[in-house]
Amino acid sequence: MTQPTRAVASRDGIFITFEGGDGAGKSTHIRFLAEALMDAGYEVVCLREPGGTAVGEALRAIVLDPHNANLSARAELLIYEACRAQLIDEVIAPALERGAVVLCDRFTDSTLAYQGAGRELDEAFIVAANAFACKHITPDRTILMTTGADAAANLARATDKRDADRLELEGAAFHNRVNAAYEQLPERFPDRVVAVVSDKEKAVTARHVFEAVSDMFGELAPLLASDEYFARFNTRHVSAEAPLGATKACPRNLQDED
Repeated sequence: MTQPTRAVASRDGIFITFEGGDGAGKSTHIRFLAEALMDAGYEVVCLREPGGTAVGEALRAIVLDPHNANLSARAELLIYEACRAQLIDEVIAPALERGAVVLCDRFTDSTLAYQGAGRELDEAFIVAANAFACKHITPDRTILMTTGADAAANLARATDKRDADRLELEGAAFHNRVNAAYEQLPERFPDRVVAVVSDKEKAVTARHVFEAVSDMFGELAPLLASDEYFARFNTRHVSAEAPLGATKACPRNLQDED
């Protein structure tokens, strides 16, 4: 399958998504990268899916609520697409048009993995729904974060300090299908997706993430030459202290869920 054609040719911003199963550290490393880019003078917008807008956060609460166990797979898909459409119109498209860097925790690849492979819904329909919701806006780069562990271990890590959400409560077969779909992303989209293995040391993982986007940001070169810069990440505690969509507080506006 070929990548969707980007229809928004006038944009000057950069769109980077972080993908991967639960427990891989996506939100933590979005903050680390955002901090470096803001220090370099970029406007950075950090987002999560589903969510990132008032409408999206309300829909997120519905789709992830364990009490909504009877929500159908088709309804689930459409809720995710509704969240995405709102996020594109309200936040992502305007940010890219004004030249900002957008970092998003999950995007269309997650829909292919969870609703496509996991729920076994028709992929062709999902691709078309993604394109409709996104106005054909696609990421410039996707960082696929993996742990090398099985689905059960990843879920245990993700839910160590909080209750599992509705999707996390799905069985092993579901999450194994999701993980298998993620593993195929670099091969399916080699020009966009870069795989990064989450090391036990945050400093090691952060360096690999920075390297994965260094061709897009020359300002990262001096940081990559400094072991001291990355070493400090090993002792950093990242917490969620600001609401989503607060562009000036980007490193702190995602919940530390994985």
